[in-house]
Amino acid sequence: MNDKLRRKDLIYPELSYQIIGSLFDVWKELKFGHKEKIYQKALAEALKERNINFTRENPARIRYKEKIIGIYYFDFLIDNKIVLELKVRNFFSKKDIDQLYSYLRVKKLNLGIVAHFTKTGVKFKRIVNLN
Repeated sequence: MNDKLRRKDLIYPELSYQIIGSLFDVWKELKFGHKEKIYQKALAEALKERNINFTRENPARIRYKEKIIGIYYFDFLIDNKIVLELKVRNFFSKKDIDQLYSYLRVKKLNLGIVAHFTKTGVKFKRIVNLN
């Protein structure tokens, strides 16, 4: 990529591009109409093909005064840096964004991506947590 076109303010740009490329690979192959779990399984295969380190169904433990009071599970943790959440719908909701922020805060991570498999393609938002 041309260095003049590359943004200097993005968090994990190369890894993000690889993740987004994997999302588009899955959509090109499967198109729209499957359950979220199917896209998750396909994405796991696409990430493996690109040699991207990830784990699935990650626990994020919520603590209050050193006691675990709840656990969130998110779809993917990429390279111990980026939380990736998949959805199957044609719109982003405030709930999706808030959910991802919660995961980022609990895990003390700076970047999350919420990706939607829609009728017209993959839509995604990068969510930055600077807290």
